[in-house]
This record gives sequence, C-alpha cells and structure tokens, in this order.
Amino acid sequence: MEYNAGLHAVIRGFVQGVSFRRFVLVNARRLGLTGYVLNLPSGNEVEVLAKGDRSALQELLSMLKDGSTGSIVEHVEVTWTDYSTDYATFTVRR
Repeated sequence: MEYNAGLHAVIRGFVQGVSFRRFVLVNARRLGLTGYVLNLPSGNEVEVLAKGDRSALQELLSMLKDGSTGSIVEHVEVTWTDYSTDYATFTVRR
C-alpha cells in the first residue's frame, strides 16, 4: 500500500549551472509531485522539497542520486517528512 509523504534532499556536487534544477522539475512534475527545487548559496548544493506518493518520491530520489547529464552528484542528504498540501505544483525557486 502506497501513501503520501514528504522528501527533503540536499544534493551536493557539481549540480549548479548544468540544468540540474530543470532535470528535477521535469521529473517531479512527471511523477505528480509538488514542492520545489532551489540552488543554495554555497554554489555546489541544490535543495529539493517534494510531496506526494511515497513510491514516486523514491523514484525521484533515485534520479537525484544519479544526477542529470553533465552533473556530478557527490552526496545526497535525505530527510523524510510528513505529507502536506503546502504546494499546488512543483516549481523552481530562485
């Protein structure tokens, strides 16, 4: 039985300036997730907050660990959270 949950992830590595946020946006929307993706000020980290079906979140997490074409993912810090309806869609934050 699947259930709704939340995923907070910070992805470290060569993940800025390589269309990583677009990669996350396209895949999160395809999976029916809500939330956001955001470049962090460090210059080598991206934050993802996603809400939705747990199996879809696990699929997104797998993609985050693999990274987009041109990115190099060194580490993914993951925290599972409760589901909420705080977000109507999945967006890129600036």
